[in-house]
Amino acid sequence: MVMRKILKWSLIGSCVIFSVAACRTPQLPATPDMAKLPAAFVTDSLPADTVSSGQTGWQKFYTDEFLVQLISEVLENHPDQQLALQQVEIMHQQVLQRRAAFLPTFDGVLSGSYDRYGKYTLNGVGNFDTNLSPNIDKDQRIPDPTPDLFIGIRSRWEIDLWGRMKSEKKAALSRLLAAEKGRRFVSTQLVAHTASLYYELVSLDRELEILLKNIRLQQQALDMVRIQKSAGRATELAVLQFEAQLVRTKSMEFITRRQVSAIENELNFLCGRYEGTIVRSGKVLALAPEIVETGVPAKVINSRPDVQEAEWLLEASKADVIAVKKAFLPALTIMPYAGLNSFNISKWFSLESAALGIVGGLTAPVLNRRILKTNFGIASAQQRSAFETYRKTLLNAFFEINTGISNWRNQQSQYEMKQKEFLVLEAALRTANDLYISGYASYLEVITAQKGVLDAELEQVRTRLQMLQTKVGLYRSLGGG
Repeated sequence: MVMRKILKWSLIGSCVIFSVAACRTPQLPATPDMAKLPAAFVTDSLPADTVSSGQTGWQKFYTDEFLVQLISEVLENHPDQQLALQQVEIMHQQVLQRRAAFLPTFDGVLSGSYDRYGKYTLNGVGNFDTNLSPNIDKDQRIPDPTPDLFIGIRSRWEIDLWGRMKSEKKAALSRLLAAEKGRRFVSTQLVAHTASLYYELVSLDRELEILLKNIRLQQQALDMVRIQKSAGRATELAVLQFEAQLVRTKSMEFITRRQVSAIENELNFLCGRYEGTIVRSGKVLALAPEIVETGVPAKVINSRPDVQEAEWLLEASKADVIAVKKAFLPALTIMPYAGLNSFNISKWFSLESAALGIVGGLTAPVLNRRILKTNFGIASAQQRSAFETYRKTLLNAFFEINTGISNWRNQQSQYEMKQKEFLVLEAALRTANDLYISGYASYLEVITAQKGVLDAELEQVRTRLQMLQTKVGLYRSLGGG
């Protein structure tokens, strides 16, 4: 009678505990609405159905064969690329870990204990009474002290009643997809950085050619002025001015050579090697600027790997919150076992010692709810943080493309003006030389004209470089690479 009452009240108490635990789960945090992307880029006049250049593979987008070979080597050997691959593998193993949580665990067990029970304990009285029974033989008599020997298998299986483990698996899978997008983002960054450095190196080669050409011309001008001074037609001041200009240009040559060396070293670093020759071609500087097609903002931006990475991380954070919320609910665990169990070592490995059983139970958090609430608060804050990161990534992507389009078009016009400026200054230099020889222009006018031509030609190359680097950046911002 007493045992029935104890069992009755235990069941009632358990039901009350589970009911209270189930009714007090926290509310999921609300996700703010995301602002809709514009239908077109602000500075874009292309039709809405234009295919984006970002969908073109980098092997086709970049037509320079030496650049394509260089990018391939960078993608194969750069440490960041290898680190990104390992991060993907880590996330993949976590997904496998979450999948394994749905399966029961099996442990091989070998255990033994040795107990001496008191005369006034349940086991002590029960064992004494059992040994007096006429229904047992001598091998079934319980020794005092009592050994307890077990060898066999124990299993534990948590049933996913509420979908907590399913949410944890979803979070792990989302992080795997985010890691894969992150690896792609690293690739786009490496492709763009390599192309940008390559174009800068080619431009510096061209600048070096221009400087060497002008050094020869300025040396000839200096020699001519020295001859004129000997003939009494020029002053020492004119000689010094021409010489100073020559020294300035030679100084620019060494600065340019230093920059070439620095970029070659950086490209070797990107290739993951200590030394090597960077093979390049200057033909790209002579090619006409290609058109970069942007496409529809919503489609283009959502195809960027950094945006996709942020989106999957947001999905992972949402799944984390759901999993933590469901941790407040009771968990059902089943624990079966099978093996050989005996207190008689001589009979331990006999068929009569075979034993099996199963234990099942529901457990609900009661005293550790404060920890669960803290975990829920952390997961909720991480979800809000992931949302803001995603929103920031979208904004950055839109304005990055928008700025790139504006720069690209303005630089095209700027390059045309630089070409005209160079042609005008080149004609002015020829005129200044003729007038100086005829005595109608001073040496200062010749020096000014020479400096103007040199600066204009260098600026023309640098503007072309800016166009190439803007094209690289725009291709990357469109998700290319």
